[in-house]
Amino acid sequence: MKDWIDDLNNLLPKGRVSVSQEDILDHSYDAWSVSIKTRQQGKDDFFPDVIVYPQSEKEVSTLLAWASESKVPVTPWGAGSAVTGAPLPLTGGVSLDMSRMNKILNLDQKNLTVTVQAGIMGDKLENYLSERGLTLNHSPQSIERSTAGGWVATRSTGQFSSRYGGIEDLLLGINVVIPNGEIVEIKPAIRASMGPDLKEIFLGAEGTMGVITKVTFKIFVVNENQIFEAISFDTILAGIETMRKIMQIGLRPSLIRFYDEDESRHATKNDSFSGCIMFLGFEGISLVSSAEYQTAIGFCKEAGGLLLGPELVQDWMLRRFDYSTIEKIVSKPAGVAETVEVAHFWTGIYATYHELKKTLAEHVDEVLGHFSHAYPQGTSLYMILLSGTNREKSPAEAEETLRNIWKTTHKITSMTGAMAAHHHGVGIARMPIIVKELGTGMTILQLIKNAIDPSNVLCPGKLGISTCKK
Repeated sequence: MKDWIDDLNNLLPKGRVSVSQEDILDHSYDAWSVSIKTRQQGKDDFFPDVIVYPQSEKEVSTLLAWASESKVPVTPWGAGSAVTGAPLPLTGGVSLDMSRMNKILNLDQKNLTVTVQAGIMGDKLENYLSERGLTLNHSPQSIERSTAGGWVATRSTGQFSSRYGGIEDLLLGINVVIPNGEIVEIKPAIRASMGPDLKEIFLGAEGTMGVITKVTFKIFVVNENQIFEAISFDTILAGIETMRKIMQIGLRPSLIRFYDEDESRHATKNDSFSGCIMFLGFEGISLVSSAEYQTAIGFCKEAGGLLLGPELVQDWMLRRFDYSTIEKIVSKPAGVAETVEVAHFWTGIYATYHELKKTLAEHVDEVLGHFSHAYPQGTSLYMILLSGTNREKSPAEAEETLRNIWKTTHKITSMTGAMAAHHHGVGIARMPIIVKELGTGMTILQLIKNAIDPSNVLCPGKLGISTCKK
């Protein structure tokens, strides 16, 4: 046992520090498929030395001040559901598990805001709001296994983002403990013209700049009026062009998802389904949502779309958090399954899809693709990669295939000019490409890191940030 662990035990209240092998093992792997394969092989590439479970902002402050002075690395941990390796420590040290800081601190129904501790689970928060006729309208597929702080740290988005935006659009205020132990409050504001928006330093920073302890979000009154429709298209290009028209004319669908032919069979639960399918949803005041629906359907019909009714979408709404297909495959020793999300402008998204679909097919049996999280300027693209025939014979071979999938994806997004990540973050998976992706912006990131964390104790090595000052 390292000497500093005794110091840590003396520093924090009893029960906060764990060196049990079970706890350490649980904080050494996340939901990234590569991580699952390394666990199956018994690799210990990202083991922390100790787990700390703070129960207050003050305890986080005490820990970070000590860590900076003692030069002990600290890596925040939300719920461990990241699919990129984001919560895994590159250099050992402390895994800072925020799960005990999970309280709802304030609900303001007049101003429609909610303030929570960073460790609250997404489904707990949404259920609390739902009981009061309210909603966050942030629904990542991982809502049942992710935290509010994790959403902010990874710059997440949800299934209704085309209407309500990503987590950056919902975040009003934030408390962060920076490495010297100072508790920084960026108070909630509807908007403020008081210099740079300092929340942005911590949004998507994946714990490298500070530990998020408290957040204030916008919330919404639940819309009882919802209209759903499934529409089939003969071609990918017809569906993409229809999405573009819907978003650029100013419609605000709560749901817009367009599946290629291969994934359409999964989305409809119908192996004989032919063509591509779009799921559309509108909500709000009846007259407004009906008008938006009719306008969108007009675009669909102009492109040759065939209306299939609401049932397929309603069925998907009931199972939209189900991740079991990926989990079942990857849990097998030689199983290969992965998800990759990228984004591009409308002018580049089809070429990116085409290249990924063609090239990734060399690695797996099935390459599925859908377009969602749409904007007037472009859309995200989500690829699901599955191998059910066990081409690989061992976890080691499966790991190699998965790493090759990531290398191929990075190469293609660089070639087509796509954004290499839309909402899963960087973690370890995208470390090889982040410096190229940010370009000269890395200079700013490095300077901010040097100023906030001169001892480089928070997530050292992450986000492509140099361990040495420049």
